[in-house]
Amino acid sequence: MTAVDDRPATPAEAPRRRPNPLLALLRNSWRQLTSMRTALVLLFLLAIAAIPGSVLPQRGVNPEDVRDFYTANPDLAPVLDRIGAFEAFSSVWFSAIYLLLFTSLIGCITPRLRDHVRALRARPPAVPKRLERLPQHAVVPAPEGGAAAVAETLRRRRWRVAVHGDEVSAEKGYLKETGNLIFHSSMVLVLVGVALGSWYGWHGNRLLVAGADQVFCNTRQQYAEARLGPRVGDNLPRFCMQLDEFDARFLETGQPAFYNAKVTVDEDGGAPRAEEFSVNSPLRLDGANVYLLGHGYAPVIRYTDRFGRSQTSAVPFLSTGDIGLTSEGLAAFPDANVDPETGERNPDLQMAFDGLYLPTAPQDPPFDRSEYPTERNPLLGLIAYRGNLGLDGGIPGSVYQLDQRQVRNGRLTEIGARELRTGESWTLDDGTTVEFLGTRPFITLSVRHDPGMTLLLVSSIGLVLGLMGSLFVRRRRVFVRLLPTAPGDPDGGSPTGGSSLVEVAGLPRTEHPGFAAEFAQLVAAIGGRSGDAGTDPDAPARAREGAE
Repeated sequence: MTAVDDRPATPAEAPRRRPNPLLALLRNSWRQLTSMRTALVLLFLLAIAAIPGSVLPQRGVNPEDVRDFYTANPDLAPVLDRIGAFEAFSSVWFSAIYLLLFTSLIGCITPRLRDHVRALRARPPAVPKRLERLPQHAVVPAPEGGAAAVAETLRRRRWRVAVHGDEVSAEKGYLKETGNLIFHSSMVLVLVGVALGSWYGWHGNRLLVAGADQVFCNTRQQYAEARLGPRVGDNLPRFCMQLDEFDARFLETGQPAFYNAKVTVDEDGGAPRAEEFSVNSPLRLDGANVYLLGHGYAPVIRYTDRFGRSQTSAVPFLSTGDIGLTSEGLAAFPDANVDPETGERNPDLQMAFDGLYLPTAPQDPPFDRSEYPTERNPLLGLIAYRGNLGLDGGIPGSVYQLDQRQVRNGRLTEIGARELRTGESWTLDDGTTVEFLGTRPFITLSVRHDPGMTLLLVSSIGLVLGLMGSLFVRRRRVFVRLLPTAPGDPDGGSPTGGSSLVEVAGLPRTEHPGFAAEFAQLVAAIGGRSGDAGTDPDAPARAREGAE
């Protein structure tokens, strides 16, 4: 009969469990994602992914430039639009890199933070047996008080100290790893701040002309261009603003020296109050900041039609970019020449005036460029057009430029040109008149709300401080051992025996060119003087032999 071995299988004999391939794949993928190498690669990819948003026009910032890009590149623009190049920072691929980088940084920081906390709570390591093998080594006379005196000297120099009998170990430079953690944590906070600003932030640009009839209220419809985060909706802060005065000062060269706007603000139905703000001092409101970007002039033009009805319009003229603030604009009167008896409007009798405004016109022609940005000799040049302006066709167009297609197809006809000084009028061929009454200032505003701005400021400071700590702080260790000496030792031993020498050794944890000088100063502080023992390589061996 065959005996049956019913003993339990030992661990070596037990069958090994096959790892779950899915769990192994997930574990390895997580390790790769949370490695520092992957984080650096993702950061580099994020920088590359931001290039289209900086080079190409973005639909959320300037849709007019996107439309012009379509016109100039009819074959390339649709391809770029399909991959989200005109909305780069909200595209799927940019968001994917962004989220992967966020996850990678958190995965890198968490274990390092745990290990760093353990290292801060741990005591410095024990003193090695062979100190002479360390990069820095010296033997000096022992201070009075022995190991306690050595420990106190090190503590005064901000070393973390541990005393092990007649041995002292010390460590310094933990701020290096702290700086690394602060730097990477600040990068995570930067990503969080950008995400908050993208989701809950909004901004809009508005041109505001002075006057009670030009009040601006904070609604999306009143912005020339606006971008609202996906979590904002239409619940914008409630306030209205009126431009009362604008003060612009310039140097004699024409360079701007000072801008200041005085406005009346009615915030959330409260009592109106006067406020002032300038280029470097924005207006702080509840839930929004108002920034002053620029200014210009809005000529006030009054047109009297053939039925004797007058219409007055303050039309902003945009600067052509020269230092004299030469400006171009369009004054359109689509509701002119309406029959008062029937109320019918003849679309072929609409009027428009294409203008060039010179705040300081030259004394002699040609009058095509202003000599100074303030109004020293204002002159308004107008070209009159009569016909169909094309505003009823439903085709979007610019309010600052005449639709040249209407001129080319003959629906608009040029009927004359004239330069007007302030207060002058011009009688057209059909008896209608146009008057230049003066100008009003206008300012260009940027209204913004970014809930992640404070977090970005704090994280930016953390990035700088963390980078400084990681670059300029060095980890290093110092070990001290009191050497036993025999009675009557010629190197200074006491008659009864004891410790008259200390052996000091230092070890930089990272490359530290200045550690030798720091170690020499520390040795001098421990020994109290620099004696021959500090340069005697055989002193530790002779001290051990005497003790034996």
